[in-house]
Amino acid sequence: MRPVVTEVRGDSRLPNAVDLVVIGGGIIGCSAAFWAAEQGLRVALVEKGRIAGEQSGRNWGWVRRMGRAAAEYPLGIESLKLWQGLNERTARDTGFRRGGIVYAARTDRERVWLAGVEAEAARFGLAVTRMDKAALAATFPGARLSDAEGLMTADDGRAEPALAAPAFAEGARDQGAVLLTRCAVRTLETEAGQVSAVVTERGVIRCRAVILAAGAWSRLFCGNLGIDLPQVRIRSSVLRTAPVKGGPELALGNGRFGIRPRLDGGYTVARRGRTPVQLTPDVLRQAPRFARGLLKNRREIALTLDGSLIEDLRTPRTWQGDAITPFEACRVLDPEPQGAILARALRDVAQAFPALDGVQVLERWGGIIDVTPDGVPVIDHAPGLPGLVIATGFSGHGFGLGPGAGQLAGELATGRTPLVDPAPFRLDRFGSGRTRAARQGAIAQPPTP
Repeated sequence: MRPVVTEVRGDSRLPNAVDLVVIGGGIIGCSAAFWAAEQGLRVALVEKGRIAGEQSGRNWGWVRRMGRAAAEYPLGIESLKLWQGLNERTARDTGFRRGGIVYAARTDRERVWLAGVEAEAARFGLAVTRMDKAALAATFPGARLSDAEGLMTADDGRAEPALAAPAFAEGARDQGAVLLTRCAVRTLETEAGQVSAVVTERGVIRCRAVILAAGAWSRLFCGNLGIDLPQVRIRSSVLRTAPVKGGPELALGNGRFGIRPRLDGGYTVARRGRTPVQLTPDVLRQAPRFARGLLKNRREIALTLDGSLIEDLRTPRTWQGDAITPFEACRVLDPEPQGAILARALRDVAQAFPALDGVQVLERWGGIIDVTPDGVPVIDHAPGLPGLVIATGFSGHGFGLGPGAGQLAGELATGRTPLVDPAPFRLDRFGSGRTRAARQGAIAQPPTP
């Protein structure tokens, strides 16, 4: 069920002390570790499972600026600039290509959304091309698109999730970073209220700063520290096809499906539309914060009951640094792909692009997306805990933002001038802060000499 991702072998040596520990081996964490190592800092990247094992290796692979929340546009623009030079910087192929992305609309509701995307893109100076039905037909020769209009950004592109985060990780190691896989971080230690170390299942690493880039696990980790981080999990399903000739040369998203050309000649395909939100006790606890977003997006969201309900009931919310944690009990989130949803997506794709009719499906997989109440990530200093920066909640938008988001997190953690204004990504926009558990000292303290 899991997609094939370039393997990154972990180092055997646990460093005694570093300048920066990055928790999480997804694209944000790997990007942050790479940037920090380039600056000459001593870095340890610590991942409970494997590099790009979860959503960073399971997403669509779009690298876009168009169609984002307004808060993300500056970071998306800077990230695209960084993508352009990553193959050279990492000395590895990330799969990045400037291939163009098209959004297409068929219904009145979709057209209204497309008009909003066009206005927002113009506000940030993006070169976009409005397309009528004839222009769509010329851009996708041989297609049978029912969409009436579209919008294209020719400079946006795509990359390969199987390659990108591993390229960052290995590039960081080239610069001196230590990569620790199958090594969960259990908690943090503090001295005089400042982060001083991370406690891993293999021992303690002393450090001056920590970046938490743990994706869907970030809320749980923060909760044990007494930090209130609003975040829910959304389940997604994706497939990839065998190589096929005559298919679309640009990535396309409309009201029914998303499709991206791959370097291997195949396509990544997913269903657009109603997205399953896993209904768990933790989701119910957060309902007041998410109510507005759920109401606004009620046509695109479906609350679902699955095995995550029982898992959530069994998952401890707090633990000590010497205890086995949920991060060791589940190394990789690997949900079953939703076969019916993927079959419908593939039918719609084959109807639009006859070249894909009957194409062989090589892989299907599920993934878990970490979502905030407003769909915009948190990249911010942790409240009341100097030395910890949180970079999470990318809400399905994180792959394309990866280079810039990782660098921004690194800059915040090390006191450098930020790449973009970090204000839109502040955690306190949700009214979040330190909880009673934190005020009572939930964070592990160093042993008394």
